[in-house]
Amino acid sequence: MAAEILTVAQCYAADGIAAAAGRPLRTLMENAGRAVADAIGTRFSPRRTVVLCGPGNNGGDGFVAACALADRGWPITVALLGDVAALKGDVRSMAEQWRGPIKALSPSVLVDCELIVDALFGAGLSRPLDGAARDVVETSNALEVPVVSVDLPSGLSGDTGAPSDSGVCVHADLTITFFRCKPAHLLMPGRMYCGDTVVVDIGVPEVAVDSIQPSLFENGPALWGKHFPWPDPLKHKYARGHAVVVSGPVHATGAARLAARAALRAGAGLVSVASPVDAVIVNATALTAVMVKPFRDSAELAALLADKRFNAVAIGPGCGVGPLTAELVAVALASGAGAILDADALSSFAEDPSCLYRQLVESSVLTPHAGEFARVFPGRLETAPSRIEAVRAASVAAGCTVLLKGPDTIIAEPCGRAAINANAPAWLATAGSGDVLTGIIAGLRAQGMGPFEAAAAGVWLHGEAATQVGPGLIAEDLSEAFPAVLRALRERLG
Repeated sequence: MAAEILTVAQCYAADGIAAAAGRPLRTLMENAGRAVADAIGTRFSPRRTVVLCGPGNNGGDGFVAACALADRGWPITVALLGDVAALKGDVRSMAEQWRGPIKALSPSVLVDCELIVDALFGAGLSRPLDGAARDVVETSNALEVPVVSVDLPSGLSGDTGAPSDSGVCVHADLTITFFRCKPAHLLMPGRMYCGDTVVVDIGVPEVAVDSIQPSLFENGPALWGKHFPWPDPLKHKYARGHAVVVSGPVHATGAARLAARAALRAGAGLVSVASPVDAVIVNATALTAVMVKPFRDSAELAALLADKRFNAVAIGPGCGVGPLTAELVAVALASGAGAILDADALSSFAEDPSCLYRQLVESSVLTPHAGEFARVFPGRLETAPSRIEAVRAASVAAGCTVLLKGPDTIIAEPCGRAAINANAPAWLATAGSGDVLTGIIAGLRAQGMGPFEAAAAGVWLHGEAATQVGPGLIAEDLSEAFPAVLRALRERLG
């Protein structure tokens, strides 16, 4: 089952569905607090711990956790933002179960502590941290003491993954959340502020997901694994598709070769590099299993792609920005092959993005990084409520799958389905790695994988390959890691 991601509003809706099913908020709060205590007990030995409680439901979870840890012999200090007498409902009931003193929230409560539990606000804060809460969070962040956040680090937006307007937010080492992740657990910089995120069951029924019908997912094999194109032992290489990668001029051929080798490693039965005539010798000398097909201009590329055995075409890496590349893009899109547009194929339309939109078809995949995204979808990142919504809006405008590359790559298709990828290590930020991703997606598209699924699978495999290689990675290493990555994927999917 795909790992659904719920917005803050959807999480509240899930709580309501649980209540209607006979699991009221009080029960969920008790289960949440005990789960927090269990997770802490699993990772830490008993130590001087301060539980910071807010006046809302997150604070109620904190009181339950404090009681559970104290019952296990942990030395616990509880500090509350506000007055105990002002607490209401279930939160007040949870506070009344705490048998020790309740201190006023201030930086002084953190003196000599060895663990901090942040149960101040979680997802329930819609304004910047201020006053005592801000002072305590800033003090906490300055200490070399592990921090465990309940639901979300206080001060972090659950839907955008960004700190509040003040920029102040808890820096947690461990975040324990409930039922499903929120976008902030996966989006940057939220993922860093959360530290390790653990999702625990607190009794929200699974039918809540069916009722809510989320359209955002964590990218991984559960999302696209059943569509992955494993070779059929009764078929030959021609049944596995033929991908074409369009090369740039003689001085800029490396990007296309990186993409072509990746397409072959991703499983395409055949891969060809469509090469400008002056670059044929360079490409042919450097390639072995990948074929080279010469072309002189857009008309000759069109004639080449008229062969319908070429069922996927990648264009952009190393092509150069300008009218010629725009012409070649038009040819690729008109060919009927599954087109993957990256880098210069996108930037060549910066002056008139609508010209690109008019030519795109549903089977296309766009793979911009943030700069390229800003060129072909100007203003989207600045005006959208989140990166997720920016990519969704771009996908609707383009009428095809859009993939915004980054440490939290987002993939979206026009129907609104979107995924956040969270397995990319930092050493992927190296020259040529994006060209490899383009090739992987082309190889999967050549084998018949749908555009959204191919984009999502390509990003995940790209991250897994980078993790397999580790520090010191260069783009050439990624394709070489693919056999081990695909073997592990095969075993994982059974």
